[in-house]
Amino acid sequence: MKNIYDVIKAPVITEKATILKEDNKVVLKVAKDATKKEIKDAVEKLFKVKVEAVRTIILPGKWKRVGRSMGRTNSWKKAVVTLKQGEKLDFIES
Repeated sequence: MKNIYDVIKAPVITEKATILKEDNKVVLKVAKDATKKEIKDAVEKLFKVKVEAVRTIILPGKWKRVGRSMGRTNSWKKAVVTLKQGEKLDFIES
């Protein structure tokens, strides 16, 4: 198993992630090769909460233009972690 700090990269704080917080869900940026089991274990150990489910998606990089040249940003993996009833995890207030 990997180090928990290698699995979880950063929280994703967007308007949609804020809306999902009301449904007891947390959105995280994770390593591209991390599995759902590794993400669940890392969140439970790092934040000391109980995880009910993990959903993941790999987001492709966006095309960017700088002058005449076109390039792509890196693709990344996003995880939507559903916490069990009664658990709470807030990145903004804590």
